[in-house]
Amino acid sequence: MNDKLLITGASGDLGRRVVNRLKGKIALENLTVLVRDENSELAQQYQHAGIEVKMGDYAKPASLLNAFEGIDVLYFVSAGDDDQRAQLHQNVVKAAKQARIKHIIYTSAVWKNETDSSPLATLVDSHRQTENTIKASGLPYTLLKHNLYAEVIQMLIGDRSQLLKTKTIYLPTANGVTSFVAKDDLAEAETTILLNHQQYANRTLAFDGSEALTFAAIAQQVGAILNEPIAYSSPDVATFENQMSQLGLPHPVIELLKTFSIAIAQGEFDQQSTDLATVLGRPTRPLADFLAEAYR
Repeated sequence: MNDKLLITGASGDLGRRVVNRLKGKIALENLTVLVRDENSELAQQYQHAGIEVKMGDYAKPASLLNAFEGIDVLYFVSAGDDDQRAQLHQNVVKAAKQARIKHIIYTSAVWKNETDSSPLATLVDSHRQTENTIKASGLPYTLLKHNLYAEVIQMLIGDRSQLLKTKTIYLPTANGVTSFVAKDDLAEAETTILLNHQQYANRTLAFDGSEALTFAAIAQQVGAILNEPIAYSSPDVATFENQMSQLGLPHPVIELLKTFSIAIAQGEFDQQSTDLATVLGRPTRPLADFLAEAYR
């Protein structure tokens, strides 16, 4: 493969995993990473490994146009800023078109409810706008709709020491199920797509985990790992907010926990596409294995 690849979000967890998988599969002169701080430790590590590092910021279109020069395939990791995401992403797509990028691979998100009533309305709208902008650009694309990361579980239920103390998972997720997917599985599949991007041109793939679990089931699995009974309690939203406030959690953290919990309860992440397993050539990693590493 002689296409030159550029990985955005290379300082983040997913982008870093993709870069590490690509290193042994393509010539390093065909691999470029985009970072905002070229003096960061990770950027220095990339440079020492022989990987070209380019400076770029989604908020600075000129930096993107400069970084995209000579690039064939763009791995476009979505920005983390919900309020500004759509505009930042427009900057990326415009620069990609001006730089004559041959293929955009974009990390989007799953959703069911596309109305303003969805707890994920802001997230959904920004991703939908970006997908439409990419399609309207006329550039070949692949849209990868990620389910909820398995790595989010610790944020939602607490770490090992917290669970050993409380012996309870306390979230207003009701009986909602989620097809969690580990970032390692996503990185493996998306590396495959990058290396064979022509096969995935102008396709939208839903990347869900092979299991769909409730938090009651997760409580049982974590309890088995900790060798302690872990209860699952699903309060109403108002009670949850009040309890978290009494515990001293910052308001933004409570809002984040509430938003994801309501979305889970409403079935936003209850999707079981086999697209990810098809690209991987196997089922996704069992969540029990992921939890064992996180909580052992």
